[in-house]
Amino acid sequence: MKLYTNRFLLLILLPVLSIGFLHAEKIEVAGYSFLSPEKWVSSTPTSKMRKAQFNVPGEDGRDAEVAFFHFGNGGAGGVQANVDRWMKQFEDAKDKTVKTTVIGETQVTYAQAHGTFLSGRSFGPKTPKENYALLAAIIEGKNGSIFIKMTGPKETVESQVSNLKKMVLDSLDK
Repeated sequence: MKLYTNRFLLLILLPVLSIGFLHAEKIEVAGYSFLSPEKWVSSTPTSKMRKAQFNVPGEDGRDAEVAFFHFGNGGAGGVQANVDRWMKQFEDAKDKTVKTTVIGETQVTYAQAHGTFLSGRSFGPKTPKENYALLAAIIEGKNGSIFIKMTGPKETVESQVSNLKKMVLDSLDK
């Protein structure tokens, strides 16, 4: 009877103990492996330009979106061009910060801003979204830059700064 009870407890407790690992997903982009933070939920990319995409749950259903892009060596116009383009997606970007660091031998640029985000395709109509934020990392990888861009409600995005930075660090710190 004791063996049966232990097996039963194991079957009941194992799923409960592993809940924190259910949403972590390993993805590969341009020769680098990323393990998503546990609450990020993988979704089908909405564009062929996206290599991966995640939904980041926020308070009261105010979710953020994370997209991974890679265009090969020299693709997408470089670090500054992308940072400039992203900042222009706000009516008036506030608290803009751009910081570059080196992890191992790889240069990484982080960008942040918040304000009224103009959501929509590059040349299409825009929908203003107030109190939105941007958090981005550009990894200047050996096979070209990897662009990781999170946009969404300011509170949701700001709650993910350490998670995004840890994910980037873990992917490069080998």
